[in-house]
Amino acid sequence: MNGGTSGVTGTAGGNAMGGDASVVSVRDLRITFSEGTRTTHAVDGLSFDLAPGGGLGLVGESGSGKTVTALTLLGLHHDIGAQVSGEVDVTGVPVLTARNDALRKMRGAQAAMIFQDPLSALDPYYRVGDQISEIYRLHTGANRRAARERALDVLNQVHIPDPKRRVDAYPHELSGGMRQRALIAMALSCEPRLLVADEPTTALDVTVQAQILDLLAEIRATTGMALILVTHDLGVVAGSVDEVLVMSAGREVERGAVAEVLGAPTADYTRRLLAAVPRVDVAPVRVANRPTSEASTREAGGTGADGTGADGAGADGTGAAKDVVMSLRDLHRHFEARGATRRQHVVRAVDGVSLELYRGEVLGVVGESGSGKTTLSRMMVGLLRPTSGSVLLNGTDLARLSGRRLREHRREIAMVFQDPASSLNPRRSVGDSIAEPLRVRGAGAAECRTTVRDLLVRVGLHAERANAYPHEFSGGQRQRIGLARALATRPAVLVCDEPVSALDVTTQAQVLELIDELRTEFGFAVVFVSHDLAVVRQVSDRVAVMQRGQVVELADADVLYEDPRHPYTRDLLAAVPVLDPALARARREERRALA
Repeated sequence: MNGGTSGVTGTAGGNAMGGDASVVSVRDLRITFSEGTRTTHAVDGLSFDLAPGGGLGLVGESGSGKTVTALTLLGLHHDIGAQVSGEVDVTGVPVLTARNDALRKMRGAQAAMIFQDPLSALDPYYRVGDQISEIYRLHTGANRRAARERALDVLNQVHIPDPKRRVDAYPHELSGGMRQRALIAMALSCEPRLLVADEPTTALDVTVQAQILDLLAEIRATTGMALILVTHDLGVVAGSVDEVLVMSAGREVERGAVAEVLGAPTADYTRRLLAAVPRVDVAPVRVANRPTSEASTREAGGTGADGTGADGAGADGTGAAKDVVMSLRDLHRHFEARGATRRQHVVRAVDGVSLELYRGEVLGVVGESGSGKTTLSRMMVGLLRPTSGSVLLNGTDLARLSGRRLREHRREIAMVFQDPASSLNPRRSVGDSIAEPLRVRGAGAAECRTTVRDLLVRVGLHAERANAYPHEFSGGQRQRIGLARALATRPAVLVCDEPVSALDVTTQAQVLELIDELRTEFGFAVVFVSHDLAVVRQVSDRVAVMQRGQVVELADADVLYEDPRHPYTRDLLAAVPVLDPALARARREERRALA
């Protein structure tokens, strides 16, 4: 490989360190973790170079070693209890042998890192501008006034609106996208030569994700900074880096120019990763005879406060519905909030939604963060009471029930949450967690044990692991446990709120396949809430697009994806990452021209 062309070079065993020619030079990196007599080889003999201005994507499943490699580049391996050998040179600093003071000087000044969750990476007690200023003063010795001016400069550089006001905001006062921009601004404050980005867009919706990726590309182009992008999403790396290094079980399985690896992979593992990536431009194979509406395939173009469709049709389309299990009628949910001026105002989180859910179907709900989709899903399961409107489950209005009667009807609805680790009690065995809804219903110990064992087997786990605890399972396995718990009462409706957003593509594909198998077997309807439009296309029969609390488009999935009518739907689809690097760059130029 030609490092002068792509910015990243491969290595043969035993080559000398990259020296001044490389921002990063890694030789035979080995990282292990020991727990008692057990040793885990997280990274096993990894070598690569990254030239100034180059871009490298580290790609692989969870547990492949990509994140621990990124942490080691900044000398953070001491904080995670890892044993490391080999040679790692970052901006001229021998990371594995350098003193702590040398590593502290390197971090921020020469090499910086941005993390997946900016809310946990930013200190909630300090204003954003103060946190940026602190980093700048630490590495440059600047006074307070100069540091504040630098904070304003970098906030403006990352295109945060009204930086003079946002500089004094606390992290919780910013949206997820703006928090990630603030974290990037902090990383850029000392003009580092290397930026390491660990899953920087995983928790963001598609339009904000596109903005962050565009920003990283712009920063590379204008500053000459090198970038290492760590991700499990191959679509993210397509238009963001020059080369890709694919990792599995701590080893390199394939490396090359991004167009070559994504277009013509040579390793079976890479081909499996690519095959697992959901695509918005490829229609999935639909299961025959899936229950759908008897109305036209494109229903109301959107619903307003009066329940009227944007195209003048009724909110639920025309024609009779087939086996309706749930109906939402002119549903509203308003919250009182205080803005930056401390003046109280009303947030219309859900603003007049009407739709029907058919038994056995999968209804996808998509939209940006703040569009109202999660609030809608929580009203559907009874976790939030509507401000007005009706939630009809088999003809009974849940919005009018409370207490025991509401709990009895809620047994027909179950929910699977985004983060299986936080939705499972760490102090209880997974068997206890699965059995909990059965015990609430009054089931005896014998019935609970039998049902738990059956459900664990049904979701692909061993029945003997009922006594294990959540931390003993992988992320994908914990999500399977969450599914087992949700199905314990044999619900008629399963509401999934971002159930696979935290999973790598192969685990994601396995969980999606499992949901479809269980839906086919048990016949429940699924409401699949997600910001990932590619995933939604693969699993959904119909899709509802939400914007500012309203459904602006509702149609059969293939119809909506192939012929979107609403401008907002078209904007969402245009922001979805694609696997073709040339197309990704072209779309970035189009967005830049429209900005």
